[in-house]
Amino acid sequence: MAVVASAQNEDVRPEIAAQKVPTYSWYALSVLVLVYMLNFIDRNILSILANDIKADLGLSDADLGFLYGTAFGVFYALFGIPLGRLADSWNRTRLMTLGLALWSLMTALSGFARSGLQLSLARIGVGVGEASASPAAYSLISDWFPKKMRGTALAIYSAGLYLGGGISLLIGGLIVENWNATYPGGGPFDLVGWQAAFLAVGLPGLLLAVWVFTLREPVRGAIEGLPTPKTERPFRGFVAEMFAVIPPFTFISAAQRGGRELFVNIGAAVAIGALCWFLGSLTDNFQQWGAIAIGYYAVFSWARSLRHRDPPTFRLIWGTPAFLYTILGYGMVAFASYSVSFWAAPYAERVLGASKSVLGFWIGGGGALGGFLGVILGGRLSDWLRERNPGGRIFVIAFGVLAPVVPLIIAFTTDNVPLYYFLNFLLSLFGSSALGAAAATTQDLVLPRMRGTATATFFLSTTLVGLALGPYMAGQVSTLTQNLSTGVLSMLIAAPIGSVLLFLAYRTVPEAERTLTERARAAGEPDI
Repeated sequence: MAVVASAQNEDVRPEIAAQKVPTYSWYALSVLVLVYMLNFIDRNILSILANDIKADLGLSDADLGFLYGTAFGVFYALFGIPLGRLADSWNRTRLMTLGLALWSLMTALSGFARSGLQLSLARIGVGVGEASASPAAYSLISDWFPKKMRGTALAIYSAGLYLGGGISLLIGGLIVENWNATYPGGGPFDLVGWQAAFLAVGLPGLLLAVWVFTLREPVRGAIEGLPTPKTERPFRGFVAEMFAVIPPFTFISAAQRGGRELFVNIGAAVAIGALCWFLGSLTDNFQQWGAIAIGYYAVFSWARSLRHRDPPTFRLIWGTPAFLYTILGYGMVAFASYSVSFWAAPYAERVLGASKSVLGFWIGGGGALGGFLGVILGGRLSDWLRERNPGGRIFVIAFGVLAPVVPLIIAFTTDNVPLYYFLNFLLSLFGSSALGAAAATTQDLVLPRMRGTATATFFLSTTLVGLALGPYMAGQVSTLTQNLSTGVLSMLIAAPIGSVLLFLAYRTVPEAERTLTERARAAGEPDI
């Protein structure tokens, strides 16, 4: 019955079911892939530069994990919330243009950093800019491609993640080695190799932003026969989200909803702050846990505000266990994958003695190839399984959690360098396979007008659970044990947690999708 009922909830109108994907949709998708590639080049280039930055700025492995994960990830997630809301109400191509220009500029400014604090501030700026990309892109893709192709289209877009991450190692290794060989005492403006690398990858983004500006904006929901009228005051919701998520404005937003809401908000701030202060004392790293406290409190405050301002959206996202199980289950994939993607290059250089250019080619090239193949094949497989089983996509996410376990153990215990490179290819192949399935599942569980907000919520899990905790925790364990292998292997904790969450997702997703419109109406959605 569940399969039949779910099928009735699909695009059953003949003209919609039989529609072909326009050529322009594929062209626009190719541009978005380039944007996402640059997104991850600018984000991930820190990996190949990590050992040089550690030496020049006097940082620890825990500090490096903070720079790569938390400093970027918390503010990426935090600003992704209001920017996701803006993607649901404003011109998405313009939003992406502005975000691309901002993060490219901040990446370039990272090249002038002279301290860990300055580099942290630049990384925060990169996070804020990049927060605009995927909410806008996911929403655009969902309006350029029908539901039956959505998993594939989102997987193709997501391939930019792995291509960009791999290219960043190739480019970064070559730039650093050649710059330092040419200017052993420092080049123009006393810049050393790692600083020149930030400039080299940051500035081209300003040109790409001009190209993005030329893309046409599709009509929301039209491809599913649910055209959504334009929002008359698109920035009103954005400002409301900013007040709901950015401390200390969050207290004003809570007070406007009543004394009880203010009391709950303050109580949550105190509880989260106390827990993170304890963790900061335990690890002697208050910057990490202070940032985590800001991020988690901001998410709590936003969710409470969303419940008051937009009950249907809150109901379909935060009030739907299937949605939460899916994003947290995928969050465990991100927890391990982000750690491996960041620490693989420093490990090869530090432990296995590889040069930057060589490891950049093998880890970067292998990671790009593995990630590209994994996300494309995983997306196609998820669509195929979805046609036969309402919860079929969850199997692909579960594969992304469990398949990397054995390669991870062998990779970070072997002394065989070629084997290490091959296993990193497999880790990228397996881990990347889950992304398209997870993204498509979240889009299927909400209405068209909610897709930007749903995407921002999805990325809360990948960033505040995966990016903000994974690389830092691996670095913290490495700092405590003086063993980077032990630090990375500690990420295996993600496998059992993710398995339980995805088992629950598999049991709940079909019913949640079948009752989507019914639950939206019950929550007060008028336009269905």
